[in-house]
Amino acid sequence: MILIAGPCVIESKELIFAVAEKLRKFHEMDGIDFYFKSSFDKANRTSIASFRGPGLKKGCEILAEVKEKFGFKILTDIHESTQAAPVAEVADALQIPAFLCRQTDLLVAAAKTKAVVNIKKGQFLAPQAMNHSVKKVLETRGVKSAGYEATKENGVWLCERGSTFGYGNLVVDMRSFPIMREFAPVIFDATHSVQMPSANGATSGGDARFVPYLARAAASVGVDGFFYETHLNPCEALCDGPNMLNLDELEKNINEILAIKRALNFEI
Repeated sequence: MILIAGPCVIESKELIFAVAEKLRKFHEMDGIDFYFKSSFDKANRTSIASFRGPGLKKGCEILAEVKEKFGFKILTDIHESTQAAPVAEVADALQIPAFLCRQTDLLVAAAKTKAVVNIKKGQFLAPQAMNHSVKKVLETRGVKSAGYEATKENGVWLCERGSTFGYGNLVVDMRSFPIMREFAPVIFDATHSVQMPSANGATSGGDARFVPYLARAAASVGVDGFFYETHLNPCEALCDGPNMLNLDELEKNINEILAIKRALNFEI
């Protein structure tokens, strides 16, 4: 099972290392393929005054230090095609933000690296439409065959993070998991799926109470992995605090997911 976890954004080196230390147990756990996630830049914040992070150079230096000290694989997002190559020197997986999932130049640039490409499904797209984004990466990598196995072998994932439902709300359609798994491995982003875009005026809101419920539901349907943003104290987080889990709740939810996997006797 793929597990992606870490703070939304690099707030400080001290915070990143403190969270990484707490996440070490998942890296060492049997049956989990762990990726540490944090963003060097949040280019799609609601307000121009919002905290964005330390930037590419300093952010990648911090992530490289995490990788060296803990042995974690690293996942981080890119927003511009010029970022793909330098970020892939540190990151094992490049994440394409949901709002940019159709941006051909960005997908092609990511595909030209050796990194896994994790494409978040746009909140505005039907799950079957994500096949086109997958094909952009596969064809750039010279892969003509399609389907789940070919996509998995060539390092392309899809990430479900909910669909727009009216203004300022997201819902997760559980049908999207089997639909997208016909042509790609699927990660469930449990924390962004409870986000409420722009609900707090200049910042997004959210309701982290529902994260465990949605994660358990996704585990019962069948997915390839889970994505959680987590923090020592979500109430103090500089980005996406309302939808993040604290670390104690994360461990409980992971154990629940693994129990569901064992009970259903299938690969999540």
